[in-house]
Amino acid sequence: MARLLSLNVGLPRDVAWQGRTVHTGIWKTSVTGPRRVRRLNIDGDGQGDTAGHGGEQRAVFVYQDESYRYWQKHLGRSDLVHGQFGENFTVEGLADTEVCIGDRYRIGSALFEVTQPRVTCYRLGIRMDEPDMPALLVKHGRPGFYFRVIEEGDVEAGDKIVQVESGPEGMSVAEIDALLYLPPHPPERLARALKIPALSRGWNHSFAALLAQKDSAAAGNAGLGPTAGPAPAWRGFRPFRVSRKIAEGASVTSLILEPADGQPSAAALPGQFVVVRLGPSAMTRSYSLSSRADAASYRISIKREAHGAASFYVAETIQAGDIVPIGAPRGSFTLHSDARPVVLLSAGIGVTPVLAMLHALAAERTTRDVWWLHGTRNGREHPFAAEARELLAGLAHHHSHVCFSAPDPADRPGADFDSAGRLDRQRLQMLDVPRDGDFYLCGPTAFMSDLTIGLAALGVAPDRIHTELFGSKPSLTPGIAAAPKTTPHQPAGARGPGPMVSFARSGLNVCWGPSYANLLELAEACDVPVRWSCRTGVCHNCESGLVAGEVIYTADPLDPPAEGNLLICCARPQGDVVIDL
Repeated sequence: MARLLSLNVGLPRDVAWQGRTVHTGIWKTSVTGPRRVRRLNIDGDGQGDTAGHGGEQRAVFVYQDESYRYWQKHLGRSDLVHGQFGENFTVEGLADTEVCIGDRYRIGSALFEVTQPRVTCYRLGIRMDEPDMPALLVKHGRPGFYFRVIEEGDVEAGDKIVQVESGPEGMSVAEIDALLYLPPHPPERLARALKIPALSRGWNHSFAALLAQKDSAAAGNAGLGPTAGPAPAWRGFRPFRVSRKIAEGASVTSLILEPADGQPSAAALPGQFVVVRLGPSAMTRSYSLSSRADAASYRISIKREAHGAASFYVAETIQAGDIVPIGAPRGSFTLHSDARPVVLLSAGIGVTPVLAMLHALAAERTTRDVWWLHGTRNGREHPFAAEARELLAGLAHHHSHVCFSAPDPADRPGADFDSAGRLDRQRLQMLDVPRDGDFYLCGPTAFMSDLTIGLAALGVAPDRIHTELFGSKPSLTPGIAAAPKTTPHQPAGARGPGPMVSFARSGLNVCWGPSYANLLELAEACDVPVRWSCRTGVCHNCESGLVAGEVIYTADPLDPPAEGNLLICCARPQGDVVIDL
């Protein structure tokens, strides 16, 4: 008979870690006597990061005493105490290889249902003083699991654990855990897992993404990593020649680029971007392709910024005939092929990737309903107006609306622009955009955030809203106390003796040094925005584009990233590298 050996609770606390403050509830201690288990928590318990822990489907975490004995032997530790893995219930029995998703158990007067394995993060490494612990749990098949509370009630140490129902499909916690984190990912088993009603929403979403993923070793793990576009057509940089330089109004310059090495380039998907190196100092920047890109030439369009060294170089120095090194087109912000309406929304220079999509729609003479919605300050900052009008005129079903937030006296309402003000939710509601369309958004961060929220409020499904962000993506640093946002910079101290690491989106070139354990630590030392959770090559939150160069892994990832990507949390550079961060 399985038993509840220890009931463990703890409220979140602030913990010092690597010069930062972590807010975490992983410190649990054993308590005596009965405790009330409620839908979201146990009385006296809490989670520091509710985005990754807790909630209805992760109300109670369960870990086995047998796994304690296993880790004591494997790690050579004699100091482990119940609650050290952050579990609420330390149990006798209920092995991960035997408990199945959807199983139901009666403990005390409460009823529970198994919903998912544990998703490990770096905080377990802090609690255990074993940084590799998140990966070890998966490698050794001992994750533990979460309960959902079906009936609230009282429990206490010593209670018997009685199984009252078996989950459909009979898929164990260990099997489900390996299905997500370890290759291969057999489609028939993914389909079985998706039939389990009790499986938590997050895991259901991950398995659905894996099942929809094309069967390609180059595609990475769609259940964990970022949406992967096609593998880059080449690695590193190739020389392209500037065949034409075009002034697109007062502040935007376009470059037409053709291969200079005698080899054809590669057709790019509409919406993708390229990474370029500019000038003698090899400034590394990423720019969206602004027109339909075939194998003969690419067009990029750069807005001159007040303090932008790269945009100044493009506007003032670069000339036709100059050579520009270019990385292969990449990115998953691409036009989907189907019959639904397509709504292209942009602001400012964010017009470039959606303009490429409009070129593609015009070239194929689409019969789809196409909406072109753009916002800018005035006619002087509306460089592609005539081009967009010409493309739209060739479409069978099109709608267009241009907003000027600060029109000049010479700007003509009804001719140069359609309305004064900003492109926002109220404007979209007034225009009655189709709620069943695919929406493609590009522009400043606030513009995309506001419109994403606005579209959701209008009833547009989240999977129909596609966004592309110029510059660095938002950070994901779970549990870390908020700090003032800092512009990326060179790390403190002397210049490192190692190879050059270029963070393309941040416009930063940094020399690698021996004090960094991995590229994630270097990025953090430079305040480059990063995304991570496990820090051990498991979760893929840190997966980023590897534009050029080679890396080695200090610990092999459990599942490799997509081709052309890397996991910065466990990678070191082998020579110069360029990363899409």
